[in-house]
Amino acid sequence: MKELEKLLKSYIPMTETAFYILLALTEPRHGYGITKFVAELTENRIKLGSGTVYGTLTKMQKDGLIEIYDDTDKKIVYNITDTGRQVLRTEVQRIKLLYGNAVSQEDKI
Repeated sequence: MKELEKLLKSYIPMTETAFYILLALTEPRHGYGITKFVAELTENRIKLGSGTVYGTLTKMQKDGLIEIYDDTDKKIVYNITDTGRQVLRTEVQRIKLLYGNAVSQEDKI
């Protein structure tokens, strides 16, 4: 449990890059697939470079948030781990609270 607490402190709040990479990996994907998914989901607002993607993937794999799903076809395919899902769920809950607070105060903005 202490390991999860340490990861939560390290990753929450998440950068958009980390958030979208983890979100992309709720289905197995390779690096280019992640980049394409994020660009489509964000309507090209976020275009991840390969250095950013692979640097983040390396850190997340080291931290146990993702794992290699398949590497038999010249492309390494990654997938989120149970720990990664816990971290992502925590961030989603944080964002929901943030959004709810903003909406409740919207008339004052």
